[in-house]
Amino acid sequence: MDLTTVIILLVIGLLAGFASGMVGIGGGVVIVPALVYFLHLSQHEAQGVSIGMLLMPVGFLAAFNYYKSGNFNFSYSAIIGLTFVLGAFLGSKVSLNIDEVLMKRIFGVVMLLLSIKMILSK
Repeated sequence: MDLTTVIILLVIGLLAGFASGMVGIGGGVVIVPALVYFLHLSQHEAQGVSIGMLLMPVGFLAAFNYYKSGNFNFSYSAIIGLTFVLGAFLGSKVSLNIDEVLMKRIFGVVMLLLSIKMILSK
């Protein structure tokens, strides 16, 4: 794994953690599309990495299935998982200082933009 890949994984983990802490989203909405678009992983590989970063807390059995099928990268999952914790902490700090109505709008816009991107991509 080269330095550029590690930096991309760190940024994905931080942003996904921030988004999770701020608006309650992360794996399926941020990590999976980011891995597909920035690291060119297949959809299944990206899902395996996303599940893997939650390995101990919630995803052990799901990650094991992805591992058995050859769609799991432990290094990617570990790096994103570690930075996700920091991002979630920072995102929650920011979110708690934003008006609830504005937070609902931010969440809606994020979901809409990501949905449009996924629908229009190949």
